[in-house]
Amino acid sequence: MRRGVRIALDIGDARIGVASSDPHGILATPVETIRRGPGDLGRIAALAAELEAFEIVIGLPRSLSGGEGPAAVKIRETAKQVQDLVQAGNAALAVRLVDERFTTVTAERMLRERGKKGAKRRAVVDQAAAVVILQHALDLERETGNPPGRAL
Repeated sequence: MRRGVRIALDIGDARIGVASSDPHGILATPVETIRRGPGDLGRIAALAAELEAFEIVIGLPRSLSGGEGPAAVKIRETAKQVQDLVQAGNAALAVRLVDERFTTVTAERMLRERGKKGAKRRAVVDQAAAVVILQHALDLERETGNPPGRAL
């Protein structure tokens, strides 16, 4: 298992959920929700530097059959922008795309089970989805010994 902090992003049209791992790659925790718009990608780069992340994992939406549609194209474009921005400050920082099927559904269910309702749930669902994405990536790497998903 590689050591170091990883950041996960759940990128949506209105918000970006952010989660990070501990330096040992065991546990994913929520960080914040970033509003989409001017400065959003700069905030991601700042978080990556602040947390001393060595990798950013971005959820890639796929259909149930595994195919990619228009949403995946948008995420790939945004992921490339993130990569260009963060690597300008740290050329070694890797960006990887991982399958995010069912992450928002899983996050919504977890929040409901914990009693979060309405606006409170909507405010943190993107962070929770990022946690689900990152925890899955960490678990997969621990099981296989290989980095999760695909490098950008």
